[in-house]
Amino acid sequence: MGQTVLIILLVAVLAGGIYLYARIRKSIRLFSRATFGTDHLIEGIQGHQDKLATTPKSVSGMTGICLPQILRDHPGFSLEEFVQKAENQLKASLAAIERQDLGLLSGVSEDLRSQVRLRIEDDRRAGIREHFQNIKIHRTEIARYQKLEGCCVITLQSAVEYMYQKERLAGAEPLSGEGREGEKARPGLLSGNRKGRKGTSGAGTKMRRIQTRYNMELMYVQDAQKLAAGSTAHVVVCPQCGAPVTGLGNKQCAYCGSAIEPINIRVWSLGRILEV
Repeated sequence: MGQTVLIILLVAVLAGGIYLYARIRKSIRLFSRATFGTDHLIEGIQGHQDKLATTPKSVSGMTGICLPQILRDHPGFSLEEFVQKAENQLKASLAAIERQDLGLLSGVSEDLRSQVRLRIEDDRRAGIREHFQNIKIHRTEIARYQKLEGCCVITLQSAVEYMYQKERLAGAEPLSGEGREGEKARPGLLSGNRKGRKGTSGAGTKMRRIQTRYNMELMYVQDAQKLAAGSTAHVVVCPQCGAPVTGLGNKQCAYCGSAIEPINIRVWSLGRILEV
């Protein structure tokens, strides 16, 4: 009698489990069908990821609002010229990071050269090499125009696509000396947002398509004395250690003591490039 009851209980539990599994499976199938248009959730998620990988990011398009203000303040400003310059320097910076060669940069600011150099050093220290191939810039717009104390800053934002891979180098030797203690002070390094690119193991990551955005800052200094007084939040970095330099009139870095090149006055120059 007792054995019969036990068998009945086991059958009931098994039947309940089967019923619950069927209900959960049906719910997942209905959710997948409604969300991704397929009964298979994994297939739907993969298809969604593939779609995202081929869809350019949207950009903050404030050109129509900002450009008339810029032209009133700077009648000779040519948006097409600076968009082309910014896009070329972004591509050159990514190429320099990939080949770990600062010689690929020409006509760039010390601020940008410092960002690229520090990114290369970080990659070497980690024993990796990053690859950026088939770079496409889908669209570049003005995202913001700021009139600060002593300077004006235009932020350009680009929707960028490339094939990306992080390769782990065998037997890579870490760098010694310069830059170690100053790592926390390094702003940007062209990657304020390394989504899905953190950490590698073994041989690294597979080559995959990336859709992302980059902000590129154009700065026009009108009064270096006001900047030197620290009356603006705009930050440049020391070309040697990467520490922030808030007073553009400073002749030496307060962190490492290296000489700092004075910034050009009344000339538009491309400074930081940040992934956002």
